[in-house]
Amino acid sequence: MNYKEHAAADCRLIILKVLAQEADHRLNETMLSHVLETFGHSKSREYIRQQLTRLEELSAIQITEAGSIKVAELLRAGLDHVERRSFLEGVLKPSIGG
Repeated sequence: MNYKEHAAADCRLIILKVLAQEADHRLNETMLSHVLETFGHSKSREYIRQQLTRLEELSAIQITEAGSIKVAELLRAGLDHVERRSFLEGVLKPSIGG
């Protein structure tokens, strides 16, 4: 895995983990952008949308639109990845206990 692929896989894991922490398992792309910046990933809205689309293709999240904003909702496959019950290709594996 090259650096670009590793960074994308890390962003996807961060997205899944933060969605798992939300009471309703949902966040919009603007909030996800702020979270990614906290973890050192300063990315464009288009980049974040690409990662959300990839996660939706993996059945890890569902994307809905609220006006021009995309909202991600965690699905069972995404939660299973975060909780280490199964793993998704192209998403870093979460560390044990973290």
